[in-house]
Amino acid sequence: MSGFKNFLLRGNLIEIAVGLIIALSFAEVVNTFVAWLTAQMPDSVDNIFSNDPNSFGAFLNAVVAFVILGAVVYFLIVTPYTKAKERFFPEEATGPSETELLIEIRDALKSQQG
Repeated sequence: MSGFKNFLLRGNLIEIAVGLIIALSFAEVVNTFVAWLTAQMPDSVDNIFSNDPNSFGAFLNAVVAFVILGAVVYFLIVTPYTKAKERFFPEEATGPSETELLIEIRDALKSQQG
C-alpha cells in the first residue's frame, strides 16, 4: 500500500492528469471559438445566441464549462493532493544556497593563498 501511495504522491501522475483534463477542456473552447469566428455572420442579434454549434452562445457555453471544470478540478483534486503531499512527504530541510556555498569556497581559497 505504501508503494502505491508513493506512486501517486511522489510522481507526476496527478499533475499530468490535471493538465490533460484542462487541456482537453480548453481545446473545446478553442474549437468553438474558431467555429464561431469562421462561421457566416448572423443576420440579426436573435441568431447570435441560437443553438447552432457555430454560434457565439456555443462559445460562451464552452468558456463557462471550462471555468466550472477548472474550479472543480482545483478544489476537488489539486487542493487535496497538495495537502496530502505536504502531509506524507514534508519538504526536506535545505542546506545553504548555491551563492552561500560559492562565497564559502571563495573565502577558503583566499585564506589558502594569503
